Amino acid sequence: MSFYDATVPAYLQVLGSLSGLLTKAEAHCAAKKIQPEVLLNSRLYPDMLPLSKQIQLATDFATRGCARVTHSDVPQTPDTEKTFEELRARLARTIDYVKSFKPAQFEGADTKDVTFPMGPEKTMTMKGQQFISNFSLPQFYFHAAIAHGLLRHNGVEVGKRDFLGAN
Repeated sequence: MSFYDATVPAYLQVLGSLSGLLTKAEAHCAAKKIQPEVLLNSRLYPDMLPLSKQIQLATDFATRGCARVTHSDVPQTPDTEKTFEELRARLARTIDYVKSFKPAQFEGADTKDVTFPMGPEKTMTMKGQQFISNFSLPQFYFHAAIAHGLLRHNGVEVGKRDFLGAN
């Protein structure tokens, strides 16, 4: 399996499932007469980030993961989304961006250094494989799983198949 095949499809699968989760969440709000902001601002615990930010961070880790490991320019995406529609549009843009990478861009990237910020004044360097396996994908899956958990906690009828995008 190529480094590309171990990376890009993983991002694409879950990004697509997040879009489906948001569609179900929006339908849930309409059916239960819940203001969308209630769900979009929901948190599992007061010191955790809300649903909207979990989606934004998942897209950031997919975008930045592909960009950094291929030594491409890292796009900056402001976190301005306030609605389900805007978050799904962000997911769609992220999917298009991730799809734009070609397998050749990942050739040898697993052994190249990747330097990335670890706070406002600190950086870390890892080999590409380590960066994807130990940092980017775990962060990506963490925020995606928290988004799924938030929806399930708030009564949206979603399960593992929804998270895996196997509908």
